[in-house]
Amino acid sequence: MRTLVDIPDRQLRDLAAICTSEKISRAELIRQAISSYLQQKKPTSVDAFGLWKEGGVDGLAYQEQVRSEW
Repeated sequence: MRTLVDIPDRQLRDLAAICTSEKISRAELIRQAISSYLQQKKPTSVDAFGLWKEGGVDGLAYQEQVRSEW
């Protein structure tokens, strides 16, 4: 898919320098940058592990208490 993005001249010059040194096209460099950004920001299920460890509440006791309200 093609998209239009406004990029300031200074950033374009910096991109051009990187493209020259790495011998890749600007489009490829931008694809790599987006891929890297998405990989860093992608939420993982691992982020959820340990959420209750600092709570000081037993998970099973909390579950039973909440269910007793039904």
